[in-house]
Amino acid sequence: MISGLSLLIDMTPVRYRRKEITGNFIPLNIEDFNMFATPAFAQAAGGGFAGGLGGFMPLILIFGIMYFLMIRPQQKKVKQHQAMVAAVRKGDQIVTAGGLIGKITKVNADNEVEVEISSGVKVKVVQHTISQVLNKTEPAK
Repeated sequence: MISGLSLLIDMTPVRYRRKEITGNFIPLNIEDFNMFATPAFAQAAGGGFAGGLGGFMPLILIFGIMYFLMIRPQQKKVKQHQAMVAAVRKGDQIVTAGGLIGKITKVNADNEVEVEISSGVKVKVVQHTISQVLNKTEPAK
């Protein structure tokens, strides 16, 4: 058994390189590769700012940029739309989200408006489906 084990050890493949001067092949050793790689030694963990919060700084910065470029303008747009919808009154010409253009004939208290889209044709639409107010009327005095 020992002789078989030593036979396996002796039969392991060995890399060779050609010797430049004589043309003979010589086996490569691991020491030949020491000039290409430096040994990696275990180092102590970095402490302070770089180890803790410093690693999360890029994520925090990206979130801040996304907030000011995307989230905040969308919130402003939603507030403007809510103010526009709350200010509609009888006689305003509007465009709905479905593309209907008409004149408001009645504003109900339960977030519905009655819109006349043609003479004699009136439809009820939900107030939040109003996408644009084309012509505002003057308030009655």
